[in-house]
Amino acid sequence: MKRPLVAIVGRPNVGKSTFFNRVCGKKISIVQDMPGVTRDRIYGDAEWCNFAFSLVDTGGLDFASKDELNKNIKAQAQIAVDLAEVIIFMVDGKEGITNQDYEVADYLRKSGKPIVLAVNKLDNNEVENSYEFYALNLGNPFCISSEHGKGVGDLLDEVISLLKTHVSVDEVEDTLKIAIVGKPNAGKSSLTNRLIGKDRMVVSNVAGTTRDAIDIPFNYDGKEYTLIDTAGMRKKSQIDKETIESYSVLRAIESIRRADVVLFVVDASVGLTEQDQKIASFVNDEGKPSVFIFNKWDLIEKDNHTMREFEKNLEIDFAFMNYIKAIYVSAQTGQRLNQIMPAVLEVYENSGRKISMGVLNEIIGDAMGSNPPPAVGGRRLKIAYSVQTSTHPPKFVFFCNDANLVVKTYERYLENKIRQAFNFEGTPIKLIFRNNYDREV
Repeated sequence: MKRPLVAIVGRPNVGKSTFFNRVCGKKISIVQDMPGVTRDRIYGDAEWCNFAFSLVDTGGLDFASKDELNKNIKAQAQIAVDLAEVIIFMVDGKEGITNQDYEVADYLRKSGKPIVLAVNKLDNNEVENSYEFYALNLGNPFCISSEHGKGVGDLLDEVISLLKTHVSVDEVEDTLKIAIVGKPNAGKSSLTNRLIGKDRMVVSNVAGTTRDAIDIPFNYDGKEYTLIDTAGMRKKSQIDKETIESYSVLRAIESIRRADVVLFVVDASVGLTEQDQKIASFVNDEGKPSVFIFNKWDLIEKDNHTMREFEKNLEIDFAFMNYIKAIYVSAQTGQRLNQIMPAVLEVYENSGRKISMGVLNEIIGDAMGSNPPPAVGGRRLKIAYSVQTSTHPPKFVFFCNDANLVVKTYERYLENKIRQAFNFEGTPIKLIFRNNYDREV
């Protein structure tokens, strides 16, 4: 069953992201003591007293600002409010009530949704600081400290009681998680908006508009999935260690680790770069199936050989990923976007492929018979048997006379033979060699 949605709304810098991270049980939203850090809607899964729900963190509402970015933030918050069953309106108990709080309260009342008023930053139970918030006419305020967890349980009890939809933790199914990664301004957010069929992400020509790794539930062909749009990953030397961007890159890396499939977006108009190689190498090292998305293909001057030239460059520059599945698209025009989700499902299926021990040993035996391993120090590698021990990614263990006799070129040869026999396109596979007396796999 689908989790009901609870939205956190308020003016900038009242502690919405700190509360979001505490309730979700992990640091999903970036937390920094400055306004405007959260720009998009950020989703997270949460549970309380065996009830499951989704929490959405929104950007701080500033009705006085008329710039384009704030218009986008307000638009994203409005969508969150429209979709939510319950709204948590968060205010700052230390600073006290402000004109902005009154504006947000009037804005939320128009939704007709149940509103829970949370007075945050009362780290020492300063209940008297909450009294003035009765003036907002939103019922009894809940005194909380998101930083220390005080009062959060009582607030969540109220939230659960107001939900129309009650879903137990046991009724929730895990969704396939798809991380979208790449350098800044490669078009990741535009691609996300296209895939989910709405302007979900704040999009700008300025590199770095997306600061967080943002989970976005969406439906494809009748099934639920989760897209994770991430911040652009620049070279370490170009990032100040203490900036928000440094945290964003760490979140992007963590998103790759928790993803089931990675969409690696490359700006085709710029071409492949050293930074692209580094990002792809990390995806490969994490064992994640992936699809290379060459975006902005509409900007390329093409002839009959253009795509083949790109493929040749891939084979050379990304030789360490001899399994690449690539699609050439335009998020702007929609060209070939319909190929992306079928490719995602294909590489995920390939990553889960299981080969029987008998068939695997037949393939390896034929490979060694037609091309014996080279001698090393007068000795030659002998493989007693091989077995696939896991999937996602597929892992193959070879029990041999001496693992030190395995040379890299021959390991690559055996991998290629496995790939020729079975469809592992889009996914890394791992080969492990162990001495025959070491039987633990």
